[in-house]
Amino acid sequence: MVIAGSVLALLAACGRPDREPAQAKATAAGAASPLLDPQSSEMRASAPASFRVRFETGGGPFVVEVTRAWAPHGADRLYNLVRHGFYDGARFFRVVPGFVVQFGLSGDPAVSARWRPATIADDPVTQHNTRGTITFATAGPNTRTTQLFINYRDNSRLDGMGFAPLGRVVEGMDVVDHIYAGYGERPDQGRIEAQGNAYLAAQFPHLDSITRATIVAP
Repeated sequence: MVIAGSVLALLAACGRPDREPAQAKATAAGAASPLLDPQSSEMRASAPASFRVRFETGGGPFVVEVTRAWAPHGADRLYNLVRHGFYDGARFFRVVPGFVVQFGLSGDPAVSARWRPATIADDPVTQHNTRGTITFATAGPNTRTTQLFINYRDNSRLDGMGFAPLGRVVEGMDVVDHIYAGYGERPDQGRIEAQGNAYLAAQFPHLDSITRATIVAP
């Protein structure tokens, strides 16, 4: 997913390490994962007014507090994706020190194919893209899907371009600061979508990843 303009292209909007992708698993009852049906009722629940998400990574955990009033459509999308394990194993595939760290492409190509067209409407920008805020990436108006970025610095210039923060890192920003940045912008998003974690593991083995993301409050 890309954003118009040379600087914004950095925000173009991955994968379980040693576990079978949760996205591909069936439920205990044998039904397909809700992640294979973005339009299901399970993926369209309204989020609480405020909730926290704990992201566990190889470098330690960090916690994001989401305020639904800041960006209701974005908050609902994140809440449902986290509840059903979408981000478990996702790689931080774009890390630009002094700007942003981006993630949110599935490590399972079958899941990526389902979510690519599953866009949500834009939210009004009510908060600034300051250091530590988390925001959905976009490819233009009303194109947000699953990709997110965390601002490393005050990027308030993004506010007028439609990037609506939905929360902020409240614990572990030092972990976010030390996410592996050695590959910069090299991983190709199209290949991530098409080949998933197999592509990343083979060509970008040092990428940091989210081992698990969970709703921890309320």
